[in-house]
Amino acid sequence: MIYLKLFLTFLKIGLFTFGGGYGMISLIREECLSNCWLTESELLNFIAVAESTPGPIAVNMATFVGSAQGGFAGALVATAGVVLPSFVIILAIAAALKNILKFGGVKAALEGVRPAIVGLITATAVVMLLGTVFGIEKADGVFAFDYKSLIVLAVLALVFALYKRIRKKNISPVLLIILSGILGVILF
Repeated sequence: MIYLKLFLTFLKIGLFTFGGGYGMISLIREECLSNCWLTESELLNFIAVAESTPGPIAVNMATFVGSAQGGFAGALVATAGVVLPSFVIILAIAAALKNILKFGGVKAALEGVRPAIVGLITATAVVMLLGTVFGIEKADGVFAFDYKSLIVLAVLALVFALYKRIRKKNISPVLLIILSGILGVILF
């Protein structure tokens, strides 16, 4: 039963979200919390690991959640569920790509979806920030700083700003992830 639930949940996520993996995080969060598959803290850890590992974040998240709930088979069905809609849609679009972008309605629809995607990503980032740094997991949550997380955030922001100022380019996200992992080992 869990395998069918995982497959259908991630199929729904893959089918009804736009904007790639980051656009899916808010739906993955909602589904994981409402199904009691993960706590908010576990979800934040899964997101951190999913961003740190190679591959699309939505696929990584589906694999991690599926694995946590149903082992190897759970990982397979959750991953298949989240990938299947994109695979089918991309196949169909590739077949008709030359003709579909000629229509003004298609262009207008894509322009209309773009702000919604930005809104979803921003809302997810704010919720993650509030949960990680301030310890707020619900709207009525208690306001309590997590000083260790705040230190990691401040150090990363400082390193990013100094690197950009000195080298005149952005630091590699890989280096920031490695630095945050080292800071996590030291502080936590």
